[in-house]
Amino acid sequence: MTQHIHEGAARYQPSHNGNNSPAPSATQALANPQQLLTEHIDLWTSAVRHKSTAGRGSNRKLELAGINKLRELILELAVRGKLVPQNPDDEPASELLKRIDAEKAKLIKDGKLKKQKPLPAVTDEEKPFELPEGWEWVRLGNISSYGNLNKAEADSAESDTWVLELEDIEKGTSRLIQKVRFSDREFKSTKNVFEINDVLYGKLRPYLDKVIVADENGVCTTEIVPITCFTGLQPEYLRWFLKSPKFIEYANSSTHGMNLPRLGTDKAVLSAIALPPLAEQQRIVAKVEELMALCDQLEQQSEHQLDAHQQLTETLLSALLNPAAGALTNATSAQELSDNWQRLAQHFDLLFSGPMGAWAIDRLKDTILQLAVMGKLVPQNPDDEPAAELLKRIDAEKARLVKEGKIKKQKLLPPVSDDEKPFELPQGWEYERLANLTDIQSGIAKGKKFDRQETVTFPYLRVANVQRGFLILDEMKEIEILKSDVEKYAVIERDLLITEGGDWDKVGRTAIWPRYDGIMLHQNHVFKARLILADQSEIWMERYLNSSFAREYFAGSSKQTTNLASINKTQLSNTVVPIPPLVEQQRIVAKVDELFALCDQLKERLQHASDTQLNLTDAIVEEALSS
Repeated sequence: MTQHIHEGAARYQPSHNGNNSPAPSATQALANPQQLLTEHIDLWTSAVRHKSTAGRGSNRKLELAGINKLRELILELAVRGKLVPQNPDDEPASELLKRIDAEKAKLIKDGKLKKQKPLPAVTDEEKPFELPEGWEWVRLGNISSYGNLNKAEADSAESDTWVLELEDIEKGTSRLIQKVRFSDREFKSTKNVFEINDVLYGKLRPYLDKVIVADENGVCTTEIVPITCFTGLQPEYLRWFLKSPKFIEYANSSTHGMNLPRLGTDKAVLSAIALPPLAEQQRIVAKVEELMALCDQLEQQSEHQLDAHQQLTETLLSALLNPAAGALTNATSAQELSDNWQRLAQHFDLLFSGPMGAWAIDRLKDTILQLAVMGKLVPQNPDDEPAAELLKRIDAEKARLVKEGKIKKQKLLPPVSDDEKPFELPQGWEYERLANLTDIQSGIAKGKKFDRQETVTFPYLRVANVQRGFLILDEMKEIEILKSDVEKYAVIERDLLITEGGDWDKVGRTAIWPRYDGIMLHQNHVFKARLILADQSEIWMERYLNSSFAREYFAGSSKQTTNLASINKTQLSNTVVPIPPLVEQQRIVAKVDELFALCDQLKERLQHASDTQLNLTDAIVEEALSS
């Protein structure tokens, strides 16, 4: 195992774009915009970014950053007049504006449109880029009905009336996810009325890129603004313009409101729109839709590849843990483990590289840890002192500390039952409860009142400070405490710090308190478990408490609400911990540290490759927009 990870870390060197080929020239690709997508597809598909996620089911959360960047580039080129060629025979946009003015005047005269205060001309400072010949900068309020809304109440709706909510439109792509009728979504609040070919714009952040064109009449939430385009403005062109990066940037900088920021009507009508000739609008829409369809295909293919990668990784790593029978409670023979590892090694380069490489390495680390705590990572030595002898010494020392009043006598805990044992132990190992191995203490609660008693103030550890296997001590808060309670709530070197609650997967996060010059306390949401014997291994304990076995126990036994979970001292005390012989603990910890270091080295190189790919996509975009 060590050899293959060593080879992977040493061999993997990131190429410029993932396939050892030079970066494409965006200037050349502009001659045929489809080349932006098809030339060096590996770059667009391999440039990914990890999302920050929480909660169950978040094994793999990757943003296809390269494809998203390509979509943005297509739109930005489109609205700048760089996606399709200009035709000098096209009627210029200035003539469209004359017809729009005439149409507006007639609508006002007929009482179908309110007369508005004239909007100022677009200033040079407001123009984000230069326009091609025949285009015009205009205000959105001058070429559309933005802000002129008709309202609807429930009593005016028919059973088949389309009722549109923001949740029905997919963020990013603006795909219509579902079309719901009044019969299935009755409403009581006032809605906006829209008609076929209206542009429906979600004005609520972070949904400023939810934009569709209505294909039939209906009503929508007031957080969606129906926009009727005057003659000469293609609804689909306006839709794509409203989704372009520059307009989204303008909208984001113009929102108001603290809890639910939204684009106000006054800012929206003043937004600058690049208006092409009508014929060119049609060509732009056709080309954008063609390229977006290709992006959809590319995205779907990438998703399938990522899913296949994930499934293969899970299958091969699971084989290391499970024998042919598939039960963790059955011991895997050394030969089975060797065969399964060789099978994994054959696919090493495939699994631990590319967009899913970093995720696969994290899963490999989880697997290494599982093998370690099951006694399958290093060989057993029959000459090692069995763990039963270590437990006898811990019991004796605990009795002495209780007798001397240094720790409290605890309630006798029941023996570990067979149902509680997550796997079969190797010879010489024992199962024991955490409270029989350590002295577990709760921390200090905030908000205590002190009446003329001597107090002191010290920093204290919160749940946010304690991560799995490490501490974050950049931002520390302080708490007032009785001077007589400092020793009770202070942590000392080698204490295990265990979180009481948080998101379901954060319960029981464990880290070791290091050598520290000064006094540090712990809050009541962070337990401390102090070793009984000096020669116990706190690293072994930390490794197990952060393994999938302990995490599964914490998740299953904790009290859970919709978003949060927590364990109490009793549940923590009853945690079942496997105890190897002491010298084997040391061998296991050393091997885990060695393999983790190699994994981290490989992951760092993969991250460098990923950063390079993301930088290349940015460079292509910059070159294309500046050419």
